[in-house]
Amino acid sequence: MEQGADSLREQRKRETSRALTKVARRLTADQGFAGFTVEELCAEVGVSRRTFFNYFESKENAVFGFATIDSRQEALEEAFVSERGELLDDFVGLTIHRFGLINPLEDAAELFAVIEQEPRLLKAAFEQIAKNERRDMELIVRRMGDVADADMRAEVMVHSVGALVRLSMDQLLHHHSTDSFETLITRRLELARALYAPSQKAD
Repeated sequence: MEQGADSLREQRKRETSRALTKVARRLTADQGFAGFTVEELCAEVGVSRRTFFNYFESKENAVFGFATIDSRQEALEEAFVSERGELLDDFVGLTIHRFGLINPLEDAAELFAVIEQEPRLLKAAFEQIAKNERRDMELIVRRMGDVADADMRAEVMVHSVGALVRLSMDQLLHHHSTDSFETLITRRLELARALYAPSQKAD
């Protein structure tokens, strides 16, 4: 029963987060990003300023939908740290599971329209992406433990997988691929492994 109550609370939190993002984007489209305050946004959604900052670190993050990490994502990340499979495969698996939690394709057109109107928001987006990358590097370092060059290994892995994610997203968004995100990134990972594997030259 308690688990059900927790699930209901989490669902309500996600609904509130989505409502704040939806209204933040509408206000940005109607009034410009500087045309409304966090307090005005909160008044429209019916939450307090304090509640807003429980969900988002800034007004920019509300527009992008960059909410604070929820319990589902935390659980996925902790599971990744404790797993003992092949590190790269497990990290790609974490990336795929995250995509399943928050599908960025659902409102991509709406988000692109906001960015086109307010290009200065791109700076906040890149800052958040960099923050997420640092978080992933920390997860990988925790997973590896006391390994030589752990920080550099984590950096290379995060940015390499990030490139595969961007290529897969581009195919979904701009080339209207009917393949799933999992299929697209897994295929690219296999190609990357083949490209970087030691070449087998005939004697």
